[in-house]
Formats: sequence, C-alpha cells, structure tokens
Amino acid sequence: MSLADRVDLVEKRIQAACERSGRKREEVNVIAVTKYVSLQTTKQAVQAGLRHLGENRWQDAKPKWEALSASSAAEGEAPVVWHFIGSLQSKKAKDVVGKFAYIHSLDRLSLAQAIQKQAESLGIIVPCFIQVNVSGEQSKHGLRPEEAASFAQELNKLPGIKPVGLMTMAPFEAEPEQTRPVFRALRQLRDELNGKAILEHPLTELSMGMSNDYEVAIEEGATWVRLGTILVGKEEE
Repeated sequence: MSLADRVDLVEKRIQAACERSGRKREEVNVIAVTKYVSLQTTKQAVQAGLRHLGENRWQDAKPKWEALSASSAAEGEAPVVWHFIGSLQSKKAKDVVGKFAYIHSLDRLSLAQAIQKQAESLGIIVPCFIQVNVSGEQSKHGLRPEEAASFAQELNKLPGIKPVGLMTMAPFEAEPEQTRPVFRALRQLRDELNGKAILEHPLTELSMGMSNDYEVAIEEGATWVRLGTILVGKEEE
C-alpha cells in the first residue's frame, strides 16, 4: 500500500470514528510519527499534506528537522510543526526547546525546570502535555493520575511552560476496544483538573491513541493521535 493510500485510509477511519462519537472531524489532529522512517519518506509524508511530525529522539530528528526547515523556508511553504513525543532527559531539553512546537512528555519537575530555563533564555513559551501513566504499567513513563493535580500546581510557578493538555500511552492490546478505559480515564482526569481550576488556562487537549488503537481514542475524546506504522510505515535499518 502506498503512502497516499495509507493517508486516505486513515482519514476515512478518523472520519468514521468522529461520526460514531458525534464529534467534528476538525477536532482531531494527526501527528505523523516519523521516527522509524528515512528523511526521504518523511519528505514524502509532508508532500502528502502531513504537516505535524512526531519524533522521540533529537539525534534522530536532527537531520530531518534541518532539511525540512530549510526546504520550507526556501520554497515558501507552511512550516512543518514538530512534536517531541518521547521521554525527554532534562539535560536534553536544550536540544528540543525552541525547535519542537509541542512537548508531549512532561512528567517530572526536574524536566519542567530544565524546559523553563531554556524557554527563558530564548524568550518563548513552550506548549506542553503532562504525561500520565494511566495504565500503571512499569514500562511506561508518566505521572500517576493522583499526582497530576499537585504537579499542575507546580507548573503555575514556571511561566515559560504552557500546559495544554494530557498525554498517555495505552497498553498494546490485540483487541483495541480493551484500551477504552485508559483513554476514558485520561479524559476524565483532564476534566477533573479543569474543574478544580488549578491552572490559569483550562487543559483543552488530549494526546492519546496510536496506530493500533487511535479509533477508540478518538471516540473517547483524543484531539491529537500519534500515528506511525499505519500512516507512514516502518523501514528496516
């Protein structure tokens, strides 16, 4: 199946999931996760209209970021919007802040402070998702749900960070329907935090759902889905 065919199929499935859950299609944004594909394939994804790209390691993203930033500027195209979706070491924040429009993996105070320091030096505000380990899997990063409120309060002290929503990763399930409780719990947690008015601005976004379970995530309120294999494929190194 060609990249264009995959893009078309995913779009149809997103539309169907929105219809099933009474949502508008424009409420759901797609991040093409390009971490497993080459620069050439990444360029093809952008040419196919995928403007939001997700990477989880700066050293892997660097050549793509440099090439696509240069080509967009040279050709007068709309710039690619980069999303950092992997676990981020505090010492690596300086490589990411200022290059990625969104950080999806804010899960501890030391990282928040590192992002704040770099944002302050650049004179910018960084939109971030608070990562929550809803499923409780030891292999997953993220705050425990009961820690989210106190963590959000700490973020009020860091003006260089703008929390925009919550992010989670569900366990891989052979039957995607089994992931529904995880996505529903993240949405409920976001609504609870907003109800407590802890942050200056309400959290509007939910980054959840990947190639195996994005339709269920959309039905439960995802505003950003992170799609790699099903959308841009996976290339053997």
